[in-house]
Amino acid sequence: MQPLLVGVASGAGAFSSLFEAARAAGVRVGWLDLDSRDPQPSDLGGAATAGAMRSVGVAGRTTVAVKQLSGDPVLRDLVREHFTGCRLVLVRGKIEAPQLHPAAGDWRLQRTAVEEGELLSTEALLTALRSPCFPDRDA
Repeated sequence: MQPLLVGVASGAGAFSSLFEAARAAGVRVGWLDLDSRDPQPSDLGGAATAGAMRSVGVAGRTTVAVKQLSGDPVLRDLVREHFTGCRLVLVRGKIEAPQLHPAAGDWRLQRTAVEEGELLSTEALLTALRSPCFPDRDA
């Protein structure tokens, strides 16, 4: 199953409670930052620019991979390569997808730009993510 993509405007920290609750519930959630200002930590970017197919840094229990692209990023390819097994990927940057916003301890899901959106608790959001029809209620 392909992960559900939702757009977000806030930084990753605004979603920490969702990440934590999803991990506890066994729901894999990813983060894709299409507006990242500096995705190349330390010498990883230099290695990729110099011609390495991919450069990977490891610090404790965290890894970072850097890879030069031959053209503009393709969302479908990014999702397939990096988010296999995720049910949800939060995408910061321009994307045509439902939008998820933090809302006073809950989450507001806007399926279209013209609607106010639905207010969901973290538990309700995680339950909805298990539905094959989410986020399209009428599907």
